Amino acid sequence: MADQIRIRRSKQREIILEELMKLGSHPSADELYDRVRKRLPHISLGTVYRNLEILSREGVIRRLALDGQRMRFDGGRDEHQHIRCIRCGRVDDVPAPAAASESERSVARRTGYLVIERRVQYLGMCPACRRKDRVS
Repeated sequence: MADQIRIRRSKQREIILEELMKLGSHPSADELYDRVRKRLPHISLGTVYRNLEILSREGVIRRLALDGQRMRFDGGRDEHQHIRCIRCGRVDDVPAPAAASESERSVARRTGYLVIERRVQYLGMCPACRRKDRVS
């Protein structure tokens, strides 16, 4: 885990983070739990939830609440948005446009707020669901 992280290191937390980073997707806690159990068979779902909460609170990972969907987690720390498939619920990254940081500065200047985060979510149909539609 990176040096700037202010949380106590633990084997469980490191493995949870490693598995999230390996996936490169946006799993739910349950999905991540299934993967982590392969390495730590005695870990509880509650332990996975607690560690994901700690990691997201400390800014190591992102917690994604996407329109009433299950909470998902994102290990990507670079600036980006998300696109969610309206059919299967798959979530993928969309790189942030270069002008995004300028609009945040503009919003801060016009409102007096300190902008901490900006969220943009795109909705669409993923390539797999689109292929299924063509076959049907």
